[in-house]
Amino acid sequence: MPVPAKHTVPAGASSPAREPLPGVGDLVTAAEVAYPAPHHYHDGIGAQALEMALAERPAEAPLAIKVRLPFCHHACRFCASQCVSSRSSRQADPYLSRLDREMVLARRRLSGLPPVSRLHWGGAPPAFLSLDQMSDLFDRLDARLGLSGARERDFSIDLDPRETDMLTLRHLQALGFNRLNLGVQELDPRVQQAINRLQPRALTESLVDEADRLGFRELTMSLMLGLPFQTPQGLVDTLEQVIGMVPARIRLYRYRHRPEHHPAQRAIHRDWLPDASTRRQLLAVARARLDAAGYVHIGLGLYTRRNDPLAQAQASGTLGHGPLGFTRGQAGDLLGLGVNATSRIGDLWVRNAGTLAAYESALDNSQLPTARGARLTADERRHRATRETLLCGRGVDPADLPPSPHLERLHAEGLIEMTIEGVSLTAEGHWRLPDILEALALP
Repeated sequence: MPVPAKHTVPAGASSPAREPLPGVGDLVTAAEVAYPAPHHYHDGIGAQALEMALAERPAEAPLAIKVRLPFCHHACRFCASQCVSSRSSRQADPYLSRLDREMVLARRRLSGLPPVSRLHWGGAPPAFLSLDQMSDLFDRLDARLGLSGARERDFSIDLDPRETDMLTLRHLQALGFNRLNLGVQELDPRVQQAINRLQPRALTESLVDEADRLGFRELTMSLMLGLPFQTPQGLVDTLEQVIGMVPARIRLYRYRHRPEHHPAQRAIHRDWLPDASTRRQLLAVARARLDAAGYVHIGLGLYTRRNDPLAQAQASGTLGHGPLGFTRGQAGDLLGLGVNATSRIGDLWVRNAGTLAAYESALDNSQLPTARGARLTADERRHRATRETLLCGRGVDPADLPPSPHLERLHAEGLIEMTIEGVSLTAEGHWRLPDILEALALP
């Protein structure tokens, strides 16, 4: 496929955010159904509330850890993350020191902690770090919080194929990571050029082969729909190539064009983006091809093999969902470390400072960098539990739903099922979840 000449676009050549497709299914993001939602957070809840929640946790209760890293070597034009572009991994050294300080401050509040069996590194690509820096961060996490060495541990990391090589994979495997999330986005060269993310198929394929050889338990490959110059046929070609690499999981994301919030997106001209009709076709061909390949839709665009633990949990009614995504069983508490990281401790949800300067300032003053938070009331906890039940494919007792005149309509449209086991989403309903939550008056 020919690659177009490079386009240059004035900084102001952008469009407002495109809304989800009206009246039809669309890719649903975790942010769209998150509860508490961003507007629930306020600065009246901060570091002191988190300290108290950590101190009151049962010593034997498991705690998941998510480390958020903000640095990257390459500025992708579709990016919606708060990243700091840099050519040198040495710029991360002060940040790693402050991460260590945050671990120390959090651990002081905990009365006890079993070995951490669920760990995730994300944000910007962690492979920005040198191998020595990765080892240092992993060792600090182990020294401060105690990492599990059990075979059943769940240690995952987000990777950009352009910043990952064979040596990196071997190093991650030696550290103890056993799950990889590989951000592919698209394999169409024209789309790659438009988003400034050139990565030949051979590069991705070699990483997948090496991950399999090293025995990583699980590989997730992510694709993005709605990118500039993306076409249904081009997406089919990409899906065929990705499915041919036999990943355990495939994740579909939706590109949201919000240049007023994400400056890197200003380089993407509105005329390059698929229109609503094309976006419908993109989603339709993705769903059809993944279904035909034997993948099961868990929710929020995540597809797995039928023998995947998440698919088995969904079938048995034990699927859970939390800040780290879908889980087998209840998600439990999460401690987020790093700039803009989110933590959940019981009914308390907090978010760290969103800028590097504010994050560093708090830790330099020996304070946890919590900036905003929300504490759920009893009613809000019930709302959240109902959302999770629907999202995870289980039935909700109609008595637990607010009175709504829309149940029959949603049932007639094929979005919900109404049985003796309760109200549950249909396969099509998963793609209309925000509409269903709104219709059922679940705030």
